[in-house]
Amino acid sequence: MATRALVTGAGGFIGHHLVKHLVDQGYWVRGVDIKHPEYEPSPSHEFQLLDLRRFDNCLIATRGIDEVYHLAADMGGIGYITAFHAEIARNSAMINIHMLEAARINAAERFLFSSSACVYPMYLQKSPDVTNLKEDDAYPAEPEEGYGTEKLFMEELCKYYNEDYSFETRVVRFHNVYGPLGTYEGGKEKAPAAISRKLALANDGDEIEVWGDGEQTRSFMHVDDCVEGIYRIMRSDYPHPLNLGTDELVTINELVDMVAEISDKRITKRHDLSKPQGVRGRNSDNSRLREVLGWEPGIPLREGLTPTYRWIESELRTAGRVPQPA
Repeated sequence: MATRALVTGAGGFIGHHLVKHLVDQGYWVRGVDIKHPEYEPSPSHEFQLLDLRRFDNCLIATRGIDEVYHLAADMGGIGYITAFHAEIARNSAMINIHMLEAARINAAERFLFSSSACVYPMYLQKSPDVTNLKEDDAYPAEPEEGYGTEKLFMEELCKYYNEDYSFETRVVRFHNVYGPLGTYEGGKEKAPAAISRKLALANDGDEIEVWGDGEQTRSFMHVDDCVEGIYRIMRSDYPHPLNLGTDELVTINELVDMVAEISDKRITKRHDLSKPQGVRGRNSDNSRLREVLGWEPGIPLREGLTPTYRWIESELRTAGRVPQPA
């Protein structure tokens, strides 16, 4: 009999890709979200529209489920998560606490929580030449306000459920996931998608806006590596938080140049220092991930950005916002 998996946030970017991955692995999958996937139908065997801030809906979602892949959250890009601390923390806390308890009550075998690199202390991320962040660096704590604070609390709650109830929990700390089928405009998009949109809409020789001075640094992980990592972490016997990201560190200016090269356009950058840019530098230390899984994300940024840019360009062309090729 196939393992019955629940993916929350299945209408979102990572959740939709994860549903496809689990179905390919032979799982029976229930997808749950407050919205359907935006760009293509869900391949889940069953899809339920549920507001997981309500405990009764969490009980419905987890009924008859063996494994819970909990990705649902109120989140977005840096502009969004720095503007709505109370709303994001409230909504995500309600979703997470109710989902964890409902999964326990309904006797799920395992529960995976999607945390974030936003849990890491701000004082370790003040330089673009950042030291890669190890899992133990989360304490002494000073997480990103709102979103990061709530994620760190939920990591602790997963630990308590494991200790007090012997409930099998897994915690994965995502580092900047990108790829096709992700949000690319509207305020919740991440940097690779936002930059790809700007380049797709630009003409050769145009100027594009870059938030901050562009020297802030990040690493970025392709969604195919992300869902493979989620699957492997759930299969592992490791109950503590694990980074899931790459350690290919780039500046945002370098990211813009990379997308410009893919788009075959010459552009100039106009830096807007009034816009939020997040921490000055952040990178993933994958030592523990390699130790636990014998694996780490391996898709180079340039390789992953190419299909991402092409997909966003195609979406904008279909919408009539980018001219058809001559």
